[in-house]
Amino acid sequence: MSTNLFDLAGKVALVTGASRGLGQYFGRALARAGADLVITSRHLETLEPFRVEIEGLGRRALPLALDVRSQESIQKAVQAALAHCGKLDILVNNAGCNVRKPALDVTWEDWNLVLDTNLRGTFFVAQAVARHMIARRYGRIINIGSVTSVFGFAGLGPYSASRGGVKQLTMSLADDWGPHGITVNCLAPGWFKTQQNAVLYEDKEWVQYICDRIPLKRPGQPLDLDGAIVFLASDASAYITGQTLLVDGGITTGATRATVSRK
Repeated sequence: MSTNLFDLAGKVALVTGASRGLGQYFGRALARAGADLVITSRHLETLEPFRVEIEGLGRRALPLALDVRSQESIQKAVQAALAHCGKLDILVNNAGCNVRKPALDVTWEDWNLVLDTNLRGTFFVAQAVARHMIARRYGRIINIGSVTSVFGFAGLGPYSASRGGVKQLTMSLADDWGPHGITVNCLAPGWFKTQQNAVLYEDKEWVQYICDRIPLKRPGQPLDLDGAIVFLASDASAYITGQTLLVDGGITTGATRATVSRK
């Protein structure tokens, strides 16, 4: 065992939704800490640039097609990962989607798309990987939540429901699988600019509104997540399970928009 509790050398991490955005941030951080990666996306060809990047860091990267809305696709991808790598030590359950609409405009199809991807997909990917982890009596499962796991925002009804569900699911799975040497935690980022939400950051008034509510007065940057993901994937968090780690600049303190004079 390494004396560096954050060392991931020799570990294999499966990262879902790794063709862009936060999935790539997480993958880079894990690779820099020493882990080899299995990277997935619905569209296999979108993973090629990231595979090249990870291999440029001196780590191995296996790209696989995975649609978390399909149980057959989940089983096929996990089996392929195990056949190629021999094991999976870490799962980053990152694949997700969003539909931004006023609550009265949300359709039945909108609801199913978001919940099936973010909540049902998270569960069944975790289940498929956990079957292997249980046999080895070791595993780190990191479900990606959001600030909306604990906060509500207008126009994000299905998304908030799915992310709140991920938080609750994490606690249940931690209790289920803890006796088998598996930790299950939820990493909940605050406001980070990604391809999925980039349009919001084009509105300077909205950006100012968000920054006024964040005690650190800025949206998150990619490096802000590195320490948290490596921590939860490593032996440094061996006695932490069922928890939600918010990396949000403090927005969930409930800070008001108005700047308070400290004179």
